[in-house]
Amino acid sequence: MAHRFSQLMFTAPVQALQSRHGSRGAYEQFAEPEAPANDRLGALEQTFLSQRDSFYMASISQSGWPYVQHRGGPKGFLKVLDERTIGFADYSGNRQYVSVGNFATDDRVSLILVDYLARRRLKVLGRVRILERGKDDESLAQVQDESYPARVERGIMIAVEAFDWNCPQHIVPRYTEEELRAQFDFVERISSKPDRVQRVEAKAFGDGPLPLIVSGIRQLTPRVRAYELRHAEHQPLPAITAGAHLAVPIAMAGHTHWRSYSIARTGPCENSYEIAVLADGDGSRVIHESYQIGARINCRMPRNDFALGDESTPAVLIAGGIGITPIRKMAEELDRCGRAFELHYAVRSRAEAAYLDELESLCPDRLIVYERSVRPMVVSDILASCGTGAHIYACGPERMIEDVIASAQEAECDLARIHLERFGKRQTDSEARPFTIRIPDYGVDVNVGANQTALDALVNAGFEVPSDCRAGNCGTCSIALKSGQVEHKDAWSLSLGPTLRNRQFTPCVSRALTDTLVVSFSGDAPSSS
Repeated sequence: MAHRFSQLMFTAPVQALQSRHGSRGAYEQFAEPEAPANDRLGALEQTFLSQRDSFYMASISQSGWPYVQHRGGPKGFLKVLDERTIGFADYSGNRQYVSVGNFATDDRVSLILVDYLARRRLKVLGRVRILERGKDDESLAQVQDESYPARVERGIMIAVEAFDWNCPQHIVPRYTEEELRAQFDFVERISSKPDRVQRVEAKAFGDGPLPLIVSGIRQLTPRVRAYELRHAEHQPLPAITAGAHLAVPIAMAGHTHWRSYSIARTGPCENSYEIAVLADGDGSRVIHESYQIGARINCRMPRNDFALGDESTPAVLIAGGIGITPIRKMAEELDRCGRAFELHYAVRSRAEAAYLDELESLCPDRLIVYERSVRPMVVSDILASCGTGAHIYACGPERMIEDVIASAQEAECDLARIHLERFGKRQTDSEARPFTIRIPDYGVDVNVGANQTALDALVNAGFEVPSDCRAGNCGTCSIALKSGQVEHKDAWSLSLGPTLRNRQFTPCVSRALTDTLVVSFSGDAPSSS
């Protein structure tokens, strides 16, 4: 069946406004038969509900006015009885009986429950049944709390009709006395026993200008690990925007190598960066093995080659696998600004989907997840339905990026609206053929092997070619093309338009369709060695 919450809440006037403001497309998926019904509480919802110490409850009065009431108690006072039923005991209060009276004429109820510390919010729609003493004692015993001494007047049992996770925008973190006391007690125990505190000798990596400390590590999936990074000298971190990446150092074979990772999130007041590393190559595995709590990494300054535009038009976010890292930050930024967007996330399986739980909480109504064996992503369908004004932001593996480019060209999209980022260094094609780069400025021909990037060939020939991402995202290594035909594999030159694009060659990923490319090289001449 279709998404039950949207069936009840997305009435004709609501849908009309969604269409008017450009968000209807993101919600139409909930009308599809295969959409999750969200009418039965899963393990996530049941745990969330059972840990709340308060919630807000709205009823409908006979006069037509809604009435909102706050309910509170010890954690667990709201009982989860099964996947369709929740309830709580009703004790004597100010004896107005407004909510109870409303339920006598209209049994519909709406709840909002908030976890202020984790910034999560759940909405529940249901129908109320009043449990009376002496009549419903067996059911009443299920909802009352034996540890609370007050006399139960009645019970409120709610049959769940639908639920929906709401975005965390504007939820201000708050701490209970219990949570604060636990933190103070921990600090007191540590400070009173300095001899028991393990001193970690921090290992330093790299020689970049931004000194960072690995301050936290968490496992997102079996193969993806997140690293929280803070300034090593307690200075403010450079401000970043969604889409930014950080080049971090790793030590391999006695040399320092650099790998760029998108900044997936920042801490409160921008006091930390978080990167997520998938263990799928030598470099990333070295990070998993060597980056420990306390390690110092001297990084390069963050930069952004994949920034969100300032347009007020809707955004379509497309992520494949670990390509979710910049997209996650983009979704957070778009949600904070109130911009219309939808997020398409292709994964091998839900178990391997980094940040999925956060995204389902942040933007559940705008998130579409594609599991490879269940519902594979069809990029052409996404682009065909996104509208002529939407901007497309895609990050993922090479095949997905090529699908986006091909689908955009087939749909005759304005390529200025297509923004792409590949992750990792692009592998050479198995069918790639060798070619020659001719540089008349220096009278030099550089041969590029079939299994070699043009950038590596130029560097090996002694040319100091500026480069950064080595994935075709930034355009740092771009060289002016004088003649020859390029097989463009980069994302950077897409926005230049056909004329300017055909005058550029990005040697880190692009290749030649002709035997020879003639370029005007603006860097230094090759060294004599």
